[in-house]
Amino acid sequence: MNRLLDAHCEQILQEYRDNLPEFRKQAQAIQETLRATLDKAGIIVTSIESRVKTEDSLAGKLELKGAKYKSLADITDIVGLRVITYYSEDVDKVASAVDRLFDIDWENSVDKRKLLEIDTFGYLSLHYICSKKGFGYRFEIQMRTILQHAWANMNHDTGYKSGVEIPTYYRRSLSRMAGLLELVDEEFSRIRVELADYRRKVQALVASGNLDDAPLDLETYRSFLEMEPFDRLNRNIAGINQAEIQQVSLLPYLEVFQFLECKTLGDVDRLIKECSDGAFQLASYQMALTDLDIISSSVGPQNLCIARILKQGGGSAGIKKMFDILNGPSDSNGMMAELLLEQAKDLPFMNEKSHGTH
Repeated sequence: MNRLLDAHCEQILQEYRDNLPEFRKQAQAIQETLRATLDKAGIIVTSIESRVKTEDSLAGKLELKGAKYKSLADITDIVGLRVITYYSEDVDKVASAVDRLFDIDWENSVDKRKLLEIDTFGYLSLHYICSKKGFGYRFEIQMRTILQHAWANMNHDTGYKSGVEIPTYYRRSLSRMAGLLELVDEEFSRIRVELADYRRKVQALVASGNLDDAPLDLETYRSFLEMEPFDRLNRNIAGINQAEIQQVSLLPYLEVFQFLECKTLGDVDRLIKECSDGAFQLASYQMALTDLDIISSSVGPQNLCIARILKQGGGSAGIKKMFDILNGPSDSNGMMAELLLEQAKDLPFMNEKSHGTH
């Protein structure tokens, strides 16, 4: 697009062209530095973007208000970066990292989150104008949540880009949508905080041994696994053939324990105590005539669950259901269940009286 620029603006534009390779280099370097810093701090973001203002965009800016700038250095967004976070509180964490990395021009930086009136909704973002040693131009870093980013993009496309005055009805609709997204942002953050608090309480319950007070769910079960509750049984089973234990995820057994009507971690703990002898007898029978020197860490919980099913009279149908949960429904699960039932029928634990507790 042809622009009507005076000599002063053309001089600024030429300075831009002369330094374009450096701008691109610095944009990449700043992005990499920022990403490394956030990764080290454990701050998870959805994206870090960088860009160098295009020549056409700069020319348009100069055409509108070129007299405002004495030189290219007065334009603070030739290099721009944008950090998109998942949660609103992480915007401030990113801002703190940026503050430690670069010199902030506080006079020209703006927190748009604080500019809106209490009864209005709109663009929320934190903009820092920064500088760094070895680079003679300032650059802008924008920080906002993924929902704020989505609204900004939609508002830009429907409003700013259209080039026409937006009727009041549509502006009100956009404002309502901004309010909804702001509410969703706050709810995500609230849920995140409450879940973190729940995890801490669960960990405290498990650590204190109050397992009956810990409902059996994914969070409590994860904490329970950190106590290595199946380790003793697995080591006893491994000792049959002096085998090594290969560690695998035991999370799939959560659903099996729930199928066995375990409601709390205390129920799982009691199942382990009540069925460990049966689980060991099953393993001994299965391994006695083999030379297995590696076993999976899932052997213990699998045999515990089989022993519980059989002691409660669940038979091959119950064992098949367990394998269906672990491996997906399959006819082969039924055949495996029948084989295990045949192996177990004469083992001592099958003749013991079931406690019938959960």
